[in-house]
Amino acid sequence: MSAGMLYTIGFVIALIIALIMTPLVKKFAFKIGAIDKPNHRKVHTRIMPRLGGLAIYIAFVAAFLLLLPFMPGDLLRPRDMNLIRALFTGGTLIIILGAFDDRLELSAKLKLVVQIAAACVVVFGFGIKIDLVNVPFGDAMQPIASWVSIPLTIIWIVGVTNAINLIDGLDGLAAGVSGIAILTILIMASLMGNEAIILLCVLLLGGIVGFMFFNFHPAKIFMGDSGSLFLGFSLATLSMLGFKQVTIVSFVTPLLVIGVPLSDTFFAIVRRKLNNRPIFEPDRGHLHHRLRDLGFSHRRTVLIIWGVAAIFGGFAIIQSAVVQSSAANWVTFGVICLILFGLQIGAEITGIVDKTRRPVINLFSRMLRIKVDAESRTHSK
Repeated sequence: MSAGMLYTIGFVIALIIALIMTPLVKKFAFKIGAIDKPNHRKVHTRIMPRLGGLAIYIAFVAAFLLLLPFMPGDLLRPRDMNLIRALFTGGTLIIILGAFDDRLELSAKLKLVVQIAAACVVVFGFGIKIDLVNVPFGDAMQPIASWVSIPLTIIWIVGVTNAINLIDGLDGLAAGVSGIAILTILIMASLMGNEAIILLCVLLLGGIVGFMFFNFHPAKIFMGDSGSLFLGFSLATLSMLGFKQVTIVSFVTPLLVIGVPLSDTFFAIVRRKLNNRPIFEPDRGHLHHRLRDLGFSHRRTVLIIWGVAAIFGGFAIIQSAVVQSSAANWVTFGVICLILFGLQIGAEITGIVDKTRRPVINLFSRMLRIKVDAESRTHSK
């Protein structure tokens, strides 16, 4: 079986399994009491079943096992199988954590401990870690000492896992943003010829698309922490593994892949610090909350954030496509400047950090007024 045929069949199988499993998981969630009740922070007005991430996980794992006998030998090399086992083992631990949290609402400290344990499984159990980095305008890949690479990898996995969890506030939002990020990694892995990463991304994408039939507004089921934590963990691992074999890669690229959840998390930390509130205390200041407060409908808010995620993904693909060219450093510098400027303007427009402070927009407004006044004086003469 050709690789292209394998990927296509894998996507379809994962999608079909997700379509079948999601209604069953919905019934199971109601049966065990894994439900989400409305409150002042949430936009839904009725009791909703959680645990939807379990359907994505089952679709992902089942599709892989069904394809396993038909996989060509080059997909089953020891190195690639080690990567696959790391994702499956750590992902299983995370999905168990998320499922218990959907039912019992575990404490933040306990969830953090289990997330660190899952990251340690990847690092110490399978030897997967960030051991090379290329800083823009650097000459070559620079090795990182273990005492730096191990905590850096654990922080990356735990951070991304929680970043997806933080944006899971509207129907289809976290699933769509995760799907766009996985599609981005899929395209980049295709450019690099990393077949194992391509297969894993295809299967995850199939599971997400199948689940989205029940999760887009108006949702019939939420993915819950089981879904957001599992997708976050998968994204963290795949984004790290997908670039591990690249000869020259900027540290910017994996940040762009998950730019929306990471930037929303960053703004949440800044906002809570400015307001003297605990970093882990939930609030209504996330991007989706602010867009809703600005008058956008539920669906339009989700589509806007999907669009922003697609822009981040496009920049990541461009960055990946030129990493081996002579212009790579300048492209990286340009991408960073555009992203930082866009984030600042977006933060000021939406009020995601502060609803009253708009330094850059006010600066441009003053410059525009000065120009208009100067032109008016010129014409009056």
